[in-house]
Amino acid sequence: MTRDEPEFSLGIEEEYLLVDPETSALVDAPRDFMERCNAELQDQVSPEYLNCQIEIGTGVCKTVGEARSDLKRLRTTIASVAEDFGLAPISASCHPFADWRSQHHTDKERYNILRRDLGGVARRMLICGMHVHVGIADKDMRVDLMNQLSYFLPHLLAMSGSSPFWCGDDTGLNSYRLTIFDNLPRTGLPPKLDGWASFDRSVDTLIELGTIEDSSKIWWDLRPSSKFPTLETRICDASPRMETTLSLAATIQCLLRMLWRLSRKNQRWRIYDNFLLAENRWRAQRYGISEGLIDFGRREIVPFSELLEELIDLLITEDAEALGSVEEVAALRNILEIGTSADQQRKVFNSAVESGASKEAALCKVVHHLIDEFKADL
Repeated sequence: MTRDEPEFSLGIEEEYLLVDPETSALVDAPRDFMERCNAELQDQVSPEYLNCQIEIGTGVCKTVGEARSDLKRLRTTIASVAEDFGLAPISASCHPFADWRSQHHTDKERYNILRRDLGGVARRMLICGMHVHVGIADKDMRVDLMNQLSYFLPHLLAMSGSSPFWCGDDTGLNSYRLTIFDNLPRTGLPPKLDGWASFDRSVDTLIELGTIEDSSKIWWDLRPSSKFPTLETRICDASPRMETTLSLAATIQCLLRMLWRLSRKNQRWRIYDNFLLAENRWRAQRYGISEGLIDFGRREIVPFSELLEELIDLLITEDAEALGSVEEVAALRNILEIGTSADQQRKVFNSAVESGASKEAALCKVVHHLIDEFKADL
């Protein structure tokens, strides 16, 4: 590491849903369940907006290997405690058939305020995500890298899609989660900012007006964290399998190092207008990896397999080797081979229907697939 190289530390947050393995339905987290989790994991676990959700966060990790150890411990503990209560966690951005109107929000001041401020929009927030923090101490560099990393947000979304179903119907989207989340204010692609002072002024304006309390109420796909000296990537759906989470996290870490490395040579990734990036974001949300993304330099739609190989080649030699994540970045190819989680969920559903299962029974099969996926890498 050179003297001025950022730390590029890694932190991962995941949100899980709790289900009844017998019925496949969502279940509110019992008070004793949360107390057990808190006793074993302390501040690395917390309730989420809805009672059927739970959030975990790794510690600050130097490498993806450290993140794997911590995330495995967290997932294993949650699964073990849930089993003691006759429950199971799943890590997917939408439950295949749950009705948002039947859910209850957690009675906590922060969430009570959210429900009050957001009205009916908040009621539909039956969604889970995965957030990746990368440590970058210099504030202006954080904003500069945010401007450039935005180009790759659709690529990350395309690989992470895990929410094809909503209220029992196939939406046709790989990430229906974003359809729900984008109804909130201050979401979507981050604006292009001149530097930290520009970000600070905008946030301070909203705080002074009483619109928000702090920058934690800014929910862009990518943002400077409100709590830590990190850049927080929030575009990804929750990944059922731990190893997929780690591959995506390692890729984000490597992308930021690559962009920083370009800056050492007085180079940078080309900045495109959000109007264009939003088109790729939509393609990723709708099709996942199946229909390709637009390469704006080439001015053509390129198959995702080609884009992914270019991405791996870009990162694998220098950045992944420096960060100790060659295997995790290379493992992105597995997503091409087996499909995204959304692809796999549809395959499970269609196979069950073709075997004579009812729609309801087929959706339960999808839930059990997600239960198995959660435990697969533990």
